[in-house]
Amino acid sequence: MNAPNPLQSLIDQARADAHTPGLVQAQDEVARVMQICNACRYCEGFCAVFPAMTQRLEFTPADVHYLANLCHQCGACLHSCQYAPPNAFGVNVPGAMAALRARTYQAYAWPAPLAQLYQRNGLVVALALCAAISGFLLASLAYHGSLWQRAEGGNFYALFPHKVLVGLFGPVFIAAILALAMGVRNYWTAVRPRNEAGTPQPSVLADRLRALDAAARLRYLDGGHGQGCAPNDDQPSPWRKMWHQASMYGFALCLASTAIATLYHYVLGWHAPYPLLSLPVLLGTLGGLGLVAGPVGLLVLRRRQHRLLTDPAQQSMDLGFIALLLACGISGLALLALRETAALPLTLALHLGSVLAFFVTMPYGKFAHGFYRGAALLQFAIEQRLPRRLRIGGE
Repeated sequence: MNAPNPLQSLIDQARADAHTPGLVQAQDEVARVMQICNACRYCEGFCAVFPAMTQRLEFTPADVHYLANLCHQCGACLHSCQYAPPNAFGVNVPGAMAALRARTYQAYAWPAPLAQLYQRNGLVVALALCAAISGFLLASLAYHGSLWQRAEGGNFYALFPHKVLVGLFGPVFIAAILALAMGVRNYWTAVRPRNEAGTPQPSVLADRLRALDAAARLRYLDGGHGQGCAPNDDQPSPWRKMWHQASMYGFALCLASTAIATLYHYVLGWHAPYPLLSLPVLLGTLGGLGLVAGPVGLLVLRRRQHRLLTDPAQQSMDLGFIALLLACGISGLALLALRETAALPLTLALHLGSVLAFFVTMPYGKFAHGFYRGAALLQFAIEQRLPRRLRIGGE
């Protein structure tokens, strides 16, 4: 493979920094701490980051983008590191990885300007979108005189016809999935492992299964020792992993509930509202509980998290994501509980506003990290399968 052109590399970095402020500095900091860690290797068995690190002698932008998304920010290496602050070397692997990881979402996002808006003002944008959409729906209900009235049988299609909801949510959902897919594609194109000739290394079924297993079990949220994360001291705890799993599987159950309800409607001709013991309602209820318990638990842990484990620049983005998850969960459960009452229109508008705001923001914020991390786990599986070869930056 031809050696990289140093001048072109500088030009590319300058363009990247103009597109994503702070990206080059974050890349340089991760490369610096990885060089120190590569010489020490005390934490080599902690998580996937360190075995991946040992296959490299130098760290290109693609390498550090990959390692940043492979890091699960468990904190085990920080509390074990003899060179961590206040040492003069100031090695803070999870903090450096967190700062760069957030900027990779922006660097690879499509279209990029939307990512810049959300990452700088994540919480404000999330709440403003939710309020604006809910307000529009409430105004529509008020205009038609149905803001506070009971819908027979809890039939919310009497308030917003099915075709109207499909016409509203369908394009937004498709656009969000497209934007998310393009961002992950851009990331994977940049970081995927290549052989000596520069040809991308293909994945096999075993690689994909291994990556899926690690993602589904949140394997690397255990600090490498199976006891959990250490978010505020050197005492590991399983709670961070549990709250992440509650959020992740809560969302998955809600998605499954919607998918099954769509199947009922279009294939079987069974129209909502569905009985309390029906599969869509049961899955949605369990999912809603997960979307409440998980975000609340994460918010509590954030208040206790060690300051060196966090990146202040992405706090607003993280809080915006958690707030929308929590709003979707609470409003969804309230909608189920109040669907036979006159409060149905109000709770329906709030729930639809929360869900639509979540769809609009999901390609550009913390939601995207699951897909970027999945790609990083796939790369790690591929590298672990292939013969060990030390990589020098640019090869």
